Amino acid sequence: MIESLNYLPHPALPNEALAGHFTDLAPPLTARQAAIESARCLYCYDAPCSRICPSEIDVASFIRNIHEKNINGAAAGILKQNILGGSCARVCPTEILCEDVCVRNHDAEAQPVKIGLLQRYAVDHMHFARHPFQRAAATGKTIAIVGAGPAGLSCAHRLAMLGHAVVIFEKADKAGGLNEYGIAKYKLTDDFAQKEIDFLLQIGGIVIRCHQALGENLQLRELHAQYDAVFLGLGLGASRALGLTGEDAPGLLAAVDYISALRQADDLAALPVPRRAIVIGAGNTAIDMAVQIQRLGAEEVTLVYRRGFDAMTATEHEQDIAKANQVRMLTWAQPQQVLLDAGGKVAGMRFEKTRMQGTRLTGTGETFDVAADAIFKAIGQSLDAQVLHDPMASLLKREGDKIAVDARFRTVLPGIYAGGDCVAPGQDLTVQAVQHGKLAALTIHADLMSKLEVA
Repeated sequence: MIESLNYLPHPALPNEALAGHFTDLAPPLTARQAAIESARCLYCYDAPCSRICPSEIDVASFIRNIHEKNINGAAAGILKQNILGGSCARVCPTEILCEDVCVRNHDAEAQPVKIGLLQRYAVDHMHFARHPFQRAAATGKTIAIVGAGPAGLSCAHRLAMLGHAVVIFEKADKAGGLNEYGIAKYKLTDDFAQKEIDFLLQIGGIVIRCHQALGENLQLRELHAQYDAVFLGLGLGASRALGLTGEDAPGLLAAVDYISALRQADDLAALPVPRRAIVIGAGNTAIDMAVQIQRLGAEEVTLVYRRGFDAMTATEHEQDIAKANQVRMLTWAQPQQVLLDAGGKVAGMRFEKTRMQGTRLTGTGETFDVAADAIFKAIGQSLDAQVLHDPMASLLKREGDKIAVDARFRTVLPGIYAGGDCVAPGQDLTVQAVQHGKLAALTIHADLMSKLEVA
């Protein structure tokens, strides 16, 4: 995908200098800082931070353990509920979840307890002689999981804890899903996604097979016949189209494809970087794309959204990151036409100004052009069409462009479950995907064990 940008120049700085632009967004706490911060927690009896956590982590308890210098206890409490607690501590939007409801989050104190950084401190400094969770007695059951992203990995680990064998099928070169390929490089540094997977696999009983894609060299019907249950953690692998002429022109690319190439690059200086870039979108992926291309050396980066700032799905914290990195943000403008140069490459984009007419967004008829050497679309993801070509997968009931599941993550097909970003409803958060995987594993276990009892 990124090859379509190869005509663009490379960064002016060498790889070593560019790498310095992608260090931790929020530096980790020192032992002294963690001690001071954990002392700020009031350990509320009915802690709102714990109640709002999508993965049900007992926040007050793990912070108390840090305060009492019981780091392993803190980490075990986190990982019991969220086996990917290390990555979630780095990427979770704590500013709209646990930290937003912290009782210290008021004008007099100016800031809540730094829950995300404390969670990271606990997981980063744990030292277990062996994996903290052990497998139950073998059940003799083997479950297939399609997708090695946060939902699939979480489901696999919980099933392994319950005594099942698990085989994960992943279409990419490596496991990790969004954590490996789709998160801004400055949020998950130092190959953390793979280190976390290595830790998760220490429980045993989990096999990962890469280059296995549903609808291509993997068929759901065969998995359903060969395994005792199937969990679909497919994520959303296809970028939505703008629906404009010229969308296939060199210089127009899905933001997730560029972010993936950036995260996998051994030499940042070898990446193609436009002098002027446009990013279309309003979510965290749009912010990640705009900030990273700016840090790679783009002179002018413009993020454009068709509504106002208050309607953006990116949090205010993420918006502040973009502004701090000199990203120009234009609102109330929607793409109307891709502008091309004489050679058929991207030269910019024409936008139409928008406004609200009652509850409906409408164009004003007034247009303006923004010059650019490359355009990155971050307007949302959908299920990969290739997946839906699988004969059995096409029978799955869908809500919009996502798979419909019941309250316990069962699909309409017996023995097939789903969770994470690919199911409805969902917030497309890593921490929620982890929770889906965990809860789906509990459902799979209960269903399999009930069949044994009946037999």
